[in-house]
Amino acid sequence: MVGLPVPFRYEYLMAETIFSQLLLLPNPPFKPIYYTLVIIDLCKALPGAFPAVIAGAVRSLFEKIADLDMDCRTRLILWFSHHLSNFQFIWPWEEWAYVLDLPKWAPQRVFVQDVLEREVRLSYWDKIKQSIENAPALEELLPPKGGPNFKYSVDDGTNHAGHALSVELRGMVKGRKTAREIISWMDEDVFPVHSLETTCTVVIQTLLDIGSKSFTHLITVLERYGQVIAKICTDEDKQFMLIAELSSFWKSNGQMTAIAIDRLMGYRLISNLAIVRWVFSMENVDQFHTSDRPWEILRNTVSKTYNRICDLRNEISTLKKTLMMAEDAASISQLELDASESKLTLLDGVPVVGENPAKMRRLKANAEKAREEEVSARESLEAKEALLARAVGENEELFLCLYRNFSSVLAVPLHDVFVDGTLRSFGQAQGMNIDLEDSSAMEVDEDNERQKKRIAYNLGEKEQWCLSTLGYLKAFTRQYSTEIWPLVEKLDAVVLTKDAHPLFRKAIYSGLGRPMNE
Repeated sequence: MVGLPVPFRYEYLMAETIFSQLLLLPNPPFKPIYYTLVIIDLCKALPGAFPAVIAGAVRSLFEKIADLDMDCRTRLILWFSHHLSNFQFIWPWEEWAYVLDLPKWAPQRVFVQDVLEREVRLSYWDKIKQSIENAPALEELLPPKGGPNFKYSVDDGTNHAGHALSVELRGMVKGRKTAREIISWMDEDVFPVHSLETTCTVVIQTLLDIGSKSFTHLITVLERYGQVIAKICTDEDKQFMLIAELSSFWKSNGQMTAIAIDRLMGYRLISNLAIVRWVFSMENVDQFHTSDRPWEILRNTVSKTYNRICDLRNEISTLKKTLMMAEDAASISQLELDASESKLTLLDGVPVVGENPAKMRRLKANAEKAREEEVSARESLEAKEALLARAVGENEELFLCLYRNFSSVLAVPLHDVFVDGTLRSFGQAQGMNIDLEDSSAMEVDEDNERQKKRIAYNLGEKEQWCLSTLGYLKAFTRQYSTEIWPLVEKLDAVVLTKDAHPLFRKAIYSGLGRPMNE
């Protein structure tokens, strides 16, 4: 790519091709990390030309960020932050410092905020603060600096009972008490005296604090004391309480919140339905247009459920091939045994059916082993098919729950903000019709002053909240359309009723590639 034999400069064409694939919908041809590595290598191989081309492409995309599909926006944030981490986080942030003058929900401001947050994950807070020294005011957009928010770190007298229980539990963990011993302690000493809410708060906060030093510490705690958490969080309501406590504990660290929830789901200590319910709770709904934090957790949850189904389907496909081979082997072994048994041989001068005894024993052993392998393969296949049926049922329940929640949170705001697809309060200012179809227009304008004027932002918070939420709804629908299509009739009956707002319906139909006149 660096030395193509052409007579013109093709860096711009190369960058356009790479970005067109990275941002291709519904999915790029390769994993996004592939394009990250390609761009990094090209920047190093063509240091005098390609970095400037990439910078121009980033500026052009940033100019159009409000029109960019939400899935593409997320990919761009992840790519850009990762790219900068390979070049000492150097970027002329002063060019974008004006985003601080925009409302906190403006797409350009949210983009800068999310990129900085991702950079902190890839490095550390002080390093990223240093990288924006040319635009120190942008420190306002950095995530909070600080560790976990442990409720019982200091006994201030306001939660004396909880503090005492936390100290006692910590001592039991340090003393290598087993999960069963801690459960007995809860049953005998804690539950009879304290409420379930107090017990849940103390146990969750204390275990999270013990596991807060690193990701490895967290995994160790969950593996060793997951039964304790399972004992408390037996249903969706209690699992919701668990997630709320976890979110409170890691309120200053979105990465650890996402990792901890993902691990808890992996250990089946919380259900995907409890996570969806928490994501659509009021504290998170209010952030839908200003932060990627709830959407990251929702993406992880849906992806984990979907990937489990894909893994099971692949395993079933492999097991079917294994079963066919086992059936063939068993059939061949039985035919060999039957053929051997049908032959006449002389034993002490007397004719008997079958070949010599040693060969017969070997053939019988082979036939029996082949039958056992066939039975084992069939049982494994049946077990995996049962797991798949259960997983498909869970997936169906998850998507119906997801769309019911989208419908619930969008119903009132959409009717308040839009009339016939036009913004009620801002339509007269721009004559603005909301079109959820993909836009491919990405024009490069080298005049920075004119560029900033076009970026002028005049949408209200409720309007932007609606647009962002609809954008994510469309992105989720498109990403998992193959799983959603079999549920269309149920969706039509549950959420896509005649009372559904046209824009809500349009977002789902657009994601599915379904004509609006159906």
